[in-house]
Amino acid sequence: MIQFHHKLQSVCILPFFILFLGTMTGAEKKMNVLLIMCDDLNDYVEGFGGHPQVRTPNINRLTRSGISFLDAHCNIPICNPSRASMMTGLYPHTSGCYGFEPWDKIEVLKSSRTMMDHFRTNEYYVLGTGKVMHSRDRQEWKDYGYPSDYGPFVNDGGEKDIAHPDVPSPFSEDFGPVDGSFGPLKNLKGIKSKLNGNPLTWRTGNWKNKRELRYLSDNDRDPTGDELNAQWAVKKLKSLTNNNKTHPFFMGVGFVRPHTPLIVPQKYFDMFPLESIALPVIRKQDSKDTYKHTLNSEEKDDRGGDRGIKMHDSLVTAFQENRGLALKKFIQAYLASIASIDDLIGDILDAVDGSSLKDNTIIVFTSDHGWGMGEKGYLYKNSLWNESTRVPLIIRSPGHSHAGSLSEIPVSLIDIYPTLIDLCGLPKETMKSPKGRPLDGNSLLPIIKEPKKGKWSGPDSVLTSMYNWAHEYIPNEQSYSLKSSQWRYIRYSNGKEELYNLIKDPKEWNNIAGNPERLSLIKDFRTQLLMRISSESFDAEERSVEKDAEFWKAKFFEKYPESDSNNDGKLSWKEHRTYKAKLESLKKKPNN
Repeated sequence: MIQFHHKLQSVCILPFFILFLGTMTGAEKKMNVLLIMCDDLNDYVEGFGGHPQVRTPNINRLTRSGISFLDAHCNIPICNPSRASMMTGLYPHTSGCYGFEPWDKIEVLKSSRTMMDHFRTNEYYVLGTGKVMHSRDRQEWKDYGYPSDYGPFVNDGGEKDIAHPDVPSPFSEDFGPVDGSFGPLKNLKGIKSKLNGNPLTWRTGNWKNKRELRYLSDNDRDPTGDELNAQWAVKKLKSLTNNNKTHPFFMGVGFVRPHTPLIVPQKYFDMFPLESIALPVIRKQDSKDTYKHTLNSEEKDDRGGDRGIKMHDSLVTAFQENRGLALKKFIQAYLASIASIDDLIGDILDAVDGSSLKDNTIIVFTSDHGWGMGEKGYLYKNSLWNESTRVPLIIRSPGHSHAGSLSEIPVSLIDIYPTLIDLCGLPKETMKSPKGRPLDGNSLLPIIKEPKKGKWSGPDSVLTSMYNWAHEYIPNEQSYSLKSSQWRYIRYSNGKEELYNLIKDPKEWNNIAGNPERLSLIKDFRTQLLMRISSESFDAEERSVEKDAEFWKAKFFEKYPESDSNNDGKLSWKEHRTYKAKLESLKKKPNN
């Protein structure tokens, strides 16, 4: 009887033991995620064809072990809204985030989970460091390392920093210690400010909090912000190697370079001798048939208008109208900055590949947007041309990706979120409340598994909008690009259009939008664009373009009830245009 009871007890316990083992096995199979992001990195990466002299051997290690998406693009080519879009999986026209608005003022963003929040909700240990988000890092991570550090900066004893002393005027004065600054990190002893005669020193940090950066030589100095972030990530990865048996982790590592100021140690500049720098192939007067410069050129903040033209022209002027030398100087600093980050990425990859994390950690490498290098007379981000929109995207997913595989399907940054959900087996519901929105992107998993045959469920073209410093963001009044395998169509907020045949014209030199033979194609793109910004803004009900426009007019009226000039309780389109123009004129006044 006792024996029988013992056997019965064993039989009863066995299913629970098997179930327990199954649960544990399932937990062990949960993939970790390591997201590595750069800032302002265009296609200057080995294997992406951006520049023949770029040196990224460590990023190339990742390409050889994963899949490279060669036609990946951002959804808006400027920092904050691009990262907001990527991390929430929502288009700017869906969220209403086109610029630098605080998230707390945008209902859709508040009501939608970031990918970090979603992973944390699903029992992932979420940790990060550096610039992954633009301004919300401490809110998004369980364990957070160092805040975004844009330094090093040069300081002359004043409250504000100045440009690198090697940068000539007027570029250094026109664009200051950030966009107007590039050159090697070097000993500043004995160098005095041209402005006040004070000795120069190094500082580092973000816009609000800065500290001294001690520098005597490359071998005797304080670490830069990016170096601190890499060191933190390596330390955490080593710790997670031994403590990753209960919960998987999601780690984000954000590097600021090659965002300006382009200041890194001298050894990286030495890798790219100035006289040998190859310039991009630039067609003379290529900007004549483009219309980016027709937007918002008179506004105080020119980031949405012609800043890229101003930066290009100012740089050329600073080097006595020697355009080749000017661009070589800037490109040298850009390549040096990329090489410095590649070394740090190598340290992180070593920490993963030299441990047990290698076989169960997904690695994603990308950038928030690109950067133009003088093409079309433009030196900046925030254009709808290839130099600004294209980004490197590499994914290594053990058990899914094929080593060294390539994909030329047009995809975008909003596709990363649903891809990671699929790879990690997480729920697809990402809304915190009904005021949020479901993901706009599409999973890349079919392509990752079968690069040549995988069924892509996403659209044929990538949708990118453009930051324009608008007072009121109404989707139908923004500038957009649709980029397919063969075409790039651009429609600006003022109605101007550009069309490029990328098969015959991969450098986007010839705008053929005015060609009568392409009228039918242009009309198709117009319809496609309006349908996408209308249908993808709202998931609950179908809306025509007209209804969509009325919705945003109603939102404007809600915010500015005084716009109803005749006080009839309704806002006409004439009243809307009149009051919007008034707001814009007030904004342009010097003291406003």
